[in-house]
Amino acid sequence: MNDKSITIFSDQEIQDYINSTLDGWSYDGKWIRKTFKTHSWKSTLMVVNSIGHLAEAAWHHPDLQISYAFVEVKLMNHAKKGITQLDFDLAKKIDDFILWNPKNDDSSLEGTPSDARFAYIKYEKK
Repeated sequence: MNDKSITIFSDQEIQDYINSTLDGWSYDGKWIRKTFKTHSWKSTLMVVNSIGHLAEAAWHHPDLQISYAFVEVKLMNHAKKGITQLDFDLAKKIDDFILWNPKNDDSSLEGTPSDARFAYIKYEKK
């Protein structure tokens, strides 16, 4: 479907890109992956649905492993059997979307309360 040339990156190029651009992602020789920790099953489902929306909009689909309090995202270009710019771009979009916290913005939005009844994503400490 994509008329653009798709390049598969070398292991070193993948590691360099992750180190410079993608916080919390790793490369295992086949996939780039990241685990998002959540506070509950409801939060996990919200993350899965959000990633599903982004994947459909991008027309590039990750593999997901889900449990009560986490979602693991694995990306690789299935058709090319390697890591491509599509994987990096979707990883960045997923991070930007899932880890957005209005508490870090100059915004009138207050963000999810820390009360356990309402807690959502376990945001990474910076």
